[in-house]
Amino acid sequence: MRWVAVALGGALGAVLRWWLGELIPDGSGFPWTTFGINLTGSAALAALPALSAVRRRPWLAAGLGPGVLGGYTTLSSYAEDTRVLLADGQTATALAYLLGTLAACLVAVALVSRLYPPSSGARFAAEGGDE
Repeated sequence: MRWVAVALGGALGAVLRWWLGELIPDGSGFPWTTFGINLTGSAALAALPALSAVRRRPWLAAGLGPGVLGGYTTLSSYAEDTRVLLADGQTATALAYLLGTLAACLVAVALVSRLYPPSSGARFAAEGGDE
């Protein structure tokens, strides 16, 4: 059951990411769309342990975590956007994007994780929700 949830969730997340890229195309020289997708996806992933429905249903945790959010966020686009900026000679922008995305996503995870008690995260891990 979990692999079906991951597959369907991944398809949904990938379509959502594609749709956002079509709706809000990057055009300013900085890959804001991919940045925003990775930032919101990181925050949403950090919030999963706070949701009791997700903690109680391993298939839901798998469908939302590695599924939807795995399909939605994108390391490959992040890396490709950085490569394109470097190839265009925008070294400072590429470095800002590379490090800024990492820092912003880590801060988002840290902030969201503070919204729920640590025991929620421990229960989530113990119940296999972080697999």
